[in-house]
Amino acid sequence: MNRHYETRRTVLKIAAVFFAIMLVLSIALLALHFWEQRHSGFSGQPNTLDAVRTFNGEKYVLKDRVETLLLLGLDADETMDTDDGFTNDKKADFLLLLVMDKKNDVCKAVHIDRDTMAEMNVLGVAGDPVGTVTGQIALSHTYGNGREVSCRNTANAVSGLLGVEIDHYVSVTMDAVPVVNDMVGGVTVEVLNDFSQVDATLVQGQTVTLSGDQALTYVRARYGLDDPTNNQRMKRQKQYLEAWYRRAEQCMQTDDGFVSNAALALTDYLVSDCSGNKLESTLSQFAENRLAEVHSLEGELVAGEKHMEFYPDEKSIDEIVIDCFYEKAE
Repeated sequence: MNRHYETRRTVLKIAAVFFAIMLVLSIALLALHFWEQRHSGFSGQPNTLDAVRTFNGEKYVLKDRVETLLLLGLDADETMDTDDGFTNDKKADFLLLLVMDKKNDVCKAVHIDRDTMAEMNVLGVAGDPVGTVTGQIALSHTYGNGREVSCRNTANAVSGLLGVEIDHYVSVTMDAVPVVNDMVGGVTVEVLNDFSQVDATLVQGQTVTLSGDQALTYVRARYGLDDPTNNQRMKRQKQYLEAWYRRAEQCMQTDDGFVSNAALALTDYLVSDCSGNKLESTLSQFAENRLAEVHSLEGELVAGEKHMEFYPDEKSIDEIVIDCFYEKAE
């Protein structure tokens, strides 16, 4: 079956909010020279793309000056046993690869389903690969230290899936939601699901201004609800992010200190291989570029032994790679 959890508009909204948070953070870190102290270079997997490819009878050549940035939204799995090997409990539940064409000032994006089945590295205690396993790509982040090593492992899994080089990554944990929520004075939503078994303060159909951990429950919870599917949770996340973005815009217009104060509050929730200058320039470039397309992989969703499994079509991957990284030969 074809699977489209997110429409183009939904993903655009999520990316806009994600970047608003990233930009807020980078400004403060630059001022404090803090980001450079946490800088760790990332060398992605070698780019396996051919310089020239033929697709659907047409000849294509690899674009010049293309840069990629992988955005990761992380959530902890409290049921996971992390005592076996070099592992952690943070899964990459949101993955969005930005492909920036610097020559033409165009940005395209690839939204990757967290249930996508992909090959990933199993890491030893030193952070080096000791084997591989195939599983939901969200689990690639659970190998490693939960920070830079895990982000690199996820970037390498995405690289292997698409056959392209990942230049940089940025991750934010779901634990930041209460902070993000309260920095705008709470977010008002109409409760979409029956939360009676999870949080009695969230009554389906009522309009509620979420606060703190209540907001985290609203965007994170699945099990114990009337509809426990990830699809329904993503609808709530879309609703919440759109409402949060409207509140953030109001705060930035009325509070000159909002940006710097918000950035300092978010410092502990973000991990990137970029220096402050690099992150700022990348985000600025994204803001200035025309976002031409948001792709989602086509494929088949099946029920695995333990979890849902999404198997992308190779043709769909080829079409997306051609569109993002190639141009027709003259």
